[in-house]
Amino acid sequence: MSRNTIKTYVLLAGLGGLMVLIGGAIGRGSGAAIGLVIALLFTGGSYWFSDTIAIKAARAVPVTEAQMPEYYKVVRELTERAGMPMPKLYVTPDLQPNAFATGRSPDHAAVAVTQGILQVLDWAELRGVLAHELSHVRNRDILIGSVAAAIAMGITFISRMMFWFGAGEEEGNGVVGLVATLAMAILAPMAAFLLQMAVTRSREYEADRSGARLIGDGEPLARALAKIEAGVRAVPMNVQPAEASMFIVNPLSGRRVNFSSLFMTHPPTDERIARLRAGEWRQNV
Repeated sequence: MSRNTIKTYVLLAGLGGLMVLIGGAIGRGSGAAIGLVIALLFTGGSYWFSDTIAIKAARAVPVTEAQMPEYYKVVRELTERAGMPMPKLYVTPDLQPNAFATGRSPDHAAVAVTQGILQVLDWAELRGVLAHELSHVRNRDILIGSVAAAIAMGITFISRMMFWFGAGEEEGNGVVGLVATLAMAILAPMAAFLLQMAVTRSREYEADRSGARLIGDGEPLARALAKIEAGVRAVPMNVQPAEASMFIVNPLSGRRVNFSSLFMTHPPTDERIARLRAGEWRQNV
């Protein structure tokens, strides 16, 4: 069993336990049962339908080989070199240059690129991007990232429910209940994003290294990352923060938000470029 598979099961178990505990705090016995049902829905959905959820959220549409022969040619060459099955290929309507992969395993994977990236990158650079995304699939990063995103969305959803319905507020304990509810509403989303940050930063470095090894060159991906970073800052994308981690470059990087560095789901792009150009991908790290 791979390390990422173990991490996924731990995250799923943690999500289930959190739902049950919060449900119990809200409604004692019945609340715990409701929390268990919600936990099963979240964990089951995030495991079995992570690819479908991500594709629909991105408004991605499938493309055929007749429509985009070069897209298929590059992905087929890379998957054959990596000894992987061919994923489903999609294009999203977004004008921001970006890309992502999704799916619970190499046999249930999908790769999507935006209209924007097709306009900004040449095919050598796109080959580097696709090698990066296929490395996520081969390294089984996709499932753990999808589960982390589901946990982030779940915690945020629960905190909002607690805020609106005043969870924990009981007779004679109204002030304590209100304080607990406000704390949950403020701190839970922060905890969710910190969870995603911890999960995603290291895997991006590894996918960069694996992708460069797959094509035998780090420069195409380095050039692609520089162009994508510039495009992300110039062209906004309407994406939920909990979904930002699945893209090759954080699509929200161009937004001005407080504590933006705290909520970074990706390592700094210039650091990734520097590592690629320094030849770190050749090293066994």
